[in-house]
Amino acid sequence: MVKRKISKKKVTKFVIILLVIIAIVVGLIIFLTRDKEDNTIKIKSVDTIEGYDYTLNSNATKYYKELFKELKEVLEADEIDEEKYADLATKLFVADFFNLDNKINKNDVGGIQFVYKDFQSDFTKLAASSIYKNVQSNLYNNRNQALPVVTKVSTTAPQKKAFKYGENNDEEAYKVDFDIEYKEDLDYQTAGSLTLIHSNKKLEVAAMEEANN
Repeated sequence: MVKRKISKKKVTKFVIILLVIIAIVVGLIIFLTRDKEDNTIKIKSVDTIEGYDYTLNSNATKYYKELFKELKEVLEADEIDEEKYADLATKLFVADFFNLDNKINKNDVGGIQFVYKDFQSDFTKLAASSIYKNVQSNLYNNRNQALPVVTKVSTTAPQKKAFKYGENNDEEAYKVDFDIEYKEDLDYQTAGSLTLIHSNKKLEVAAMEEANN
């Protein structure tokens, strides 16, 4: 039996064609991946309040940024007005927690940095399974879903009251009632109250109640 020899020219041509195909496939993968990464929402910290671990993110609403600026001025003053602190902490928590439009997904729960540290994990899980549960992912900035945008939070003057949490008791905790205004009425909560407790030098949210209609 006579064996047919494969010419070097044919082998070379085959290798070249194969390399071109591989290059095209790799290039296409890189292009598609890069395009997807470029569309990914990138959030970064744009401001902080030293000594309090409060952070302002780039995707915060204009209203929230204004409140954060006010809080920074209060906390950096020589003498801190604690009632003003309680008022602004309430407004910032509510403005972030109920503003779902700028959240990446259901686990991106707003206002967590104002929640009492021992409650943060449970609070996040509860929010993700309730008010946040229907928030669609917006990782690639392509979500088409109507979600609430908070435009204003009104509050009553903070009232001191004793509050027991676990085995601890804060005799001078603050209770603050709030009302929420939205850009569009999507049938979300519009009123309630927060209880803020002392945690070292910070005031942190320990309880939230919805107003009785």
